[in-house]
Amino acid sequence: MPNPELWAAVLSQVLIHAETGCRHSALHAARLLDHLCEQEIDPQTRLLCERASQRLDLSGMRHACAA
Repeated sequence: MPNPELWAAVLSQVLIHAETGCRHSALHAARLLDHLCEQEIDPQTRLLCERASQRLDLSGMRHACAA
């Protein structure tokens, strides 16, 4: 199971992106999610993280940073 700090970092970047539309936060969150997928997590969580990473990669390319 990945450490809580990694989960907190992912959540922080996702929330920043959701609040501001910052593409850098979206891309950073996507990279962190990819890193989570490399950890020992259950298959359902891995699939969820992979899908979220793909969506964030795409949204990070579409939005300008509002921050």
